[in-house]
Amino acid sequence: MSTRIAFLKGHGTENDFVIVPDPENAVDLSPAAVAALCDRRAGIGGDGLLHVVRSAAHPEAEAMAAEAEWFMDYRNADGSIAEMCGNGVRVFARYLQHAGHTAEGDLAIATRAGVKSVHIAKNGDVTVGMGRALLPEGQVTVTVGEHSWPARNVNMGNPHAVAFVDDLADAGTLYTAPPFAPAAVYPDGVNVEFVVDRAPRHVAMRVHERGSGETRSCGTGACAVAVAAARRDGADPAVTGTPVTYTVDLPGGTLVITEHPDGQVEMTGPAVIVAEGGIDADWLRTATR
Repeated sequence: MSTRIAFLKGHGTENDFVIVPDPENAVDLSPAAVAALCDRRAGIGGDGLLHVVRSAAHPEAEAMAAEAEWFMDYRNADGSIAEMCGNGVRVFARYLQHAGHTAEGDLAIATRAGVKSVHIAKNGDVTVGMGRALLPEGQVTVTVGEHSWPARNVNMGNPHAVAFVDDLADAGTLYTAPPFAPAAVYPDGVNVEFVVDRAPRHVAMRVHERGSGETRSCGTGACAVAVAAARRDGADPAVTGTPVTYTVDLPGGTLVITEHPDGQVEMTGPAVIVAEGGIDADWLRTATR
């Protein structure tokens, strides 16, 4: 008789994830297994996978166990490992609440980009302290077809190239990763955001996430976009001492991003658990041969 592996499905502004609770880090999630689970036709389907592990049980998170009980072992849809996923952290927090591991209020979650502070509000929104944005110097260019744009290099624990365009349709289909130059700036690939203005401190974006393609939402991308837009607009909280907030519309919903004078960036938005069930272990073995 086949054994079953528990899973849930959740999304944050329609950035959707397969969630695999595995407190003791006992489930072997190879890149092939993750890709099979995230396959939208032959698997469960998702932009990525949230592997829920106690920090003390994972070699990459043991050093953070004193600060954060739970580690978000995040994987892209193709099975590759990513440092951070902003929407994923919100959904991860919602799962911990759903499972009774935490309640409304504050908690800490370990990620490969460090420990993130999270607040679960009574209205269901989840706010994540995303850390400080790094703005490396140097010109970056992204290209779609015959069109190229200058892009702002922003790192939110993972790399982003933010390009301001006249029309979101300029981004094309985003089936494949937009080329960028110089190649040495992003040796491990990059998330590329295309941005248009909607109103003062209100923008809209599309994104190609490395390892996943175009997604309905990207939390770290929304943060990168807000910071890039603020600098373009001449706003720097570290200089003025005043927080700056941008509303960021994505295909899957809206996120609110605030950058504080100390450089900390906060992201607020919804997170939803939509289903739970069991993965057939025999199917998973067959799918990964």
